[in-house]
Amino acid sequence: MLRLCEMQPLVVVKEVDFGVYLAPKESDHERVLLPKSRVAEGLAVGDTVNAFLYRDSKDRLIATTREPRITLDSVAALPVTDVTRIGAFLDWGLEKELFLPYKEMTKEPRQGDVILVRLYIDKSSRPAASMKHLYDLLTWRSPYVAGDVVEGRIYEFGHDFGTFVAVADKYSAMLPKHEDVSAYRIGDVVTARITAVKEDGKLDLSLRKKAFEQIDEDAEHLLSLIDSYAGVLPFTEKADPEVIKRETGLSKGAFKRAIGHLYKERKITLTDGKIRLNQ
Repeated sequence: MLRLCEMQPLVVVKEVDFGVYLAPKESDHERVLLPKSRVAEGLAVGDTVNAFLYRDSKDRLIATTREPRITLDSVAALPVTDVTRIGAFLDWGLEKELFLPYKEMTKEPRQGDVILVRLYIDKSSRPAASMKHLYDLLTWRSPYVAGDVVEGRIYEFGHDFGTFVAVADKYSAMLPKHEDVSAYRIGDVVTARITAVKEDGKLDLSLRKKAFEQIDEDAEHLLSLIDSYAGVLPFTEKADPEVIKRETGLSKGAFKRAIGHLYKERKITLTDGKIRLNQ
């Protein structure tokens, strides 16, 4: 049986001027054309080739020996070549680009973005891409341990748990909701530290360094912030974590560590609950 959007071994059953016809080993009732441009020199009837089946610009089933960047029900990071009124088009390594419908987008990408997608067959039996339902297709067992620094691609925002990331474009990972991802977009690659490897193999990440490494950077950030408020911060260490996060971009714990660090260095004063620059 011929399988759309999969690499499969097929037998050459007929030669024609414009290519060769291929068929499954178990039957030659189903045939598909391998165009002449993809026929290797010396290929003859009876030979077996590894071919990928998709649909050409005229919606005809066609074979190629070129292996695409993505196959059926798998996940890959693909460049966005164009965004139109009907959807986006992606480079998946074949002559005809892969279509990403608007209804399968979680966020609209831009031309030039590289986004994580899965490949599926739509209701019209055509290959198509989706930015949705990637979570279960990612690998849950990785070679990493807590403390490793990795690169991962953001593929989904807006969940109560946090931001979904694919480390090395294949391993399931998450940035918890307290991590500041406001500067990032879908498809962005972030450098993160693994804070935990869960029992099921999924990874917890942080964009921040370990506390003792991060504290100087946080302290400098707070100094600039206090200065922008004319030298007096308009809230205290006892403020709600949400207020601290919104105003400083830091968790309450990181905020208090940075304040303590600045106080020990006598760069700020803590008087009547007010946090002031030391004059």
